[in-house]
Amino acid sequence: MSSLSELLAQKAAIEKQIADAQREEKSGAIAQVKALMAEHGLTLADLSARGAAAPKRVGASKVAAKYRNAATGDSWTGRGLQPNWLKTALASGRTLADFTI
Repeated sequence: MSSLSELLAQKAAIEKQIADAQREEKSGAIAQVKALMAEHGLTLADLSARGAAAPKRVGASKVAAKYRNAATGDSWTGRGLQPNWLKTALASGRTLADFTI
């Protein structure tokens, strides 16, 4: 039966072998990419220029206001929580139709 120190030494040796193998695979992959780039005449600028465009955000457009407080100019789109100015006005007896744009 192996002792704890022998097992730890084996573990360290295996971890070193793993790191060496990863380093070799990585350098091989880099060499392969460089060869493909040279074969097709590509530069780093070519790689970043084609994939750098940020994806368009769906639904990120502004929504027009549907309600406006004529006295203060505050507005609300009708989405999300009602703003405090509108809650206060509704509590005082006014209707939502009073603020429709």
